[in-house]
Amino acid sequence: MSSGLRHVAGWLLALLALLWRASCRAVVRDDPRPALRAEGRAYIYAILHAHQVAAILINDDRGIAAMASRSNDADLLVPAMRATGVLAMRGSTRRGDRDKGGRRALELLEEHTRRGFPSLLAIDGPLGPRNHVHRGVVDLARRTGATIVPCVIVPSRRWILRSWDRFQIPFPFCRLSMTFAPPLDPRAMLDDERLRHSVGAALVELEQRCDPAEAARAQPSARDDEAAAPRGDARSGLQ
Repeated sequence: MSSGLRHVAGWLLALLALLWRASCRAVVRDDPRPALRAEGRAYIYAILHAHQVAAILINDDRGIAAMASRSNDADLLVPAMRATGVLAMRGSTRRGDRDKGGRRALELLEEHTRRGFPSLLAIDGPLGPRNHVHRGVVDLARRTGATIVPCVIVPSRRWILRSWDRFQIPFPFCRLSMTFAPPLDPRAMLDDERLRHSVGAALVELEQRCDPAEAARAQPSARDDEAAAPRGDARSGLQ
């Protein structure tokens, strides 16, 4: 598809995303954000890669930012992100010795969070393994002092792709249930590995409680081990 056609298709998808979001009903449980906003604390959403579309559709935060790759798929997604209020920081994962812009995207996300705006990170993206917490969320929290808010977003009806993350696409007119774990303050947990483990444990517990069938399917690949090699046979444009 040419760049011009991708541009047109992207904005058509953005219009569809607005209609799609308007058709869904949001339910939010155990929300720590009002208290954090009252304290003037920035926060970082820690979500699973599988929940990215649901996170965009349910978004009600002003000024939230997320990383997006430089792929053609992301070119289609970025207008929809903008239409639903999500600012895209473009960059891709390093391949060998080549930095494809991921470092710059993280720098932009860091600057954004330092200004007090919320950020969104898929902790196991872009290539998994599923539920494996990569360092990005911990590094971002350390550098900015932002609180980490683990959450899962479970659609009542959805398509589930046969990908490494079992990527989920909510049906129109579904209920989107967003449930938070208690926030994790990096200032209260000085050990990076302990903080990273706490993020992963919070997300596993949330998924087991809110979406037990998917949690059970995820367990064989939920290896919180730095030696686990990233893998994947499908990817989305968001990081």
